[in-house]
Amino acid sequence: MVSTTLSSFLLVLVLSFFVSEAQRPALTKGLSWSFYQSSCPQLESIIRKRLQKQIKDDVGQAAGLLRLHFHDCFVQGCDGSVLLEGSAGGPSEQTAIPNLTLRKRSFKIIDDLRKRIQDECGQVVSCSDIVAIAARDSVVLTGGPNYDVPLGRKDGVNFATEQATIDNLVAPSANTTTVLSLLATKGLDATDAVALSGAHTIGISHCPSFTDRLYPNQDSTMDKTFANNLKGSCPTANSNNTVNMDIRSPNVFDNKYYVDLMNRQGLFTSDQDLYTDRRTRGIVTSFAVNQSLFYEKFVIGMIKMGQMNVLTGGQGEIRNRCDRRNKDKKVDIATVVEELEETFSALF
Repeated sequence: MVSTTLSSFLLVLVLSFFVSEAQRPALTKGLSWSFYQSSCPQLESIIRKRLQKQIKDDVGQAAGLLRLHFHDCFVQGCDGSVLLEGSAGGPSEQTAIPNLTLRKRSFKIIDDLRKRIQDECGQVVSCSDIVAIAARDSVVLTGGPNYDVPLGRKDGVNFATEQATIDNLVAPSANTTTVLSLLATKGLDATDAVALSGAHTIGISHCPSFTDRLYPNQDSTMDKTFANNLKGSCPTANSNNTVNMDIRSPNVFDNKYYVDLMNRQGLFTSDQDLYTDRRTRGIVTSFAVNQSLFYEKFVIGMIKMGQMNVLTGGQGEIRNRCDRRNKDKKVDIATVVEELEETFSALF
């Protein structure tokens, strides 16, 4: 038991050291590796401690939080706009078709973290930074690499339109040409595209996201046994059942996703075509045989993605609540209860 514990501890140390030594992308102006060192030094420990419990209770929340970060950053930048509920400022991004399957619990977890952080540090940490740290911790707590997160983002005050949301997120039916073209507009190259797609090594998908590969005709790039098993879970094209994204180790952040692709067991067209397309096949293969390489490139991709079109300095705001802009404050039961809880906490 001692030997196993020691081995696990050493592995974490090695992964942390290895990733920290990887070539990190340059920081966007206004961001810092130690942004909250003075204003909220316990920030990351608050988030890690809370998520350890959340993910232990429901490992599926790790994929939900990681996906939330992706959907935030790809649509008008990492500004926390995906967290906003609809208001006079516009309909929520959450009602856009690609966001309908975002886990509802993920939003609650982020706002719970926000409250815990504000209780300790006051209103100094942005919701968009909380999302970025939570995404990193979701990777770590499912066995993936540890890495530093650049911080200092401000929260956006504008909603993206539904069309902008659709246009800026990779559709499951997208081929590699579409994936590479979209990511190129965001400063991400082919290696980033393949590495970030590896986020699909954890999580689940609803049947309609991929049943176009099963019905009316089976996609020829899909393994037949794999396809038949999927049909068992998704008997019709519109079935709302769910399946694991990675059939080998669905709850572990590892490189098995790429092994899936090499065996024609990728779930989405956007996944499997990375191996079919000659431009990215070699990258897929290199990650399938070298998990450390995948981890290194994934971290680089995440740091680059996490800095896309960020608001810093005097831009944006630090929200009092993650689900609404500060100017949208309104008196409701939830707000009253929260304020009363904070008052009693201060008194006792």
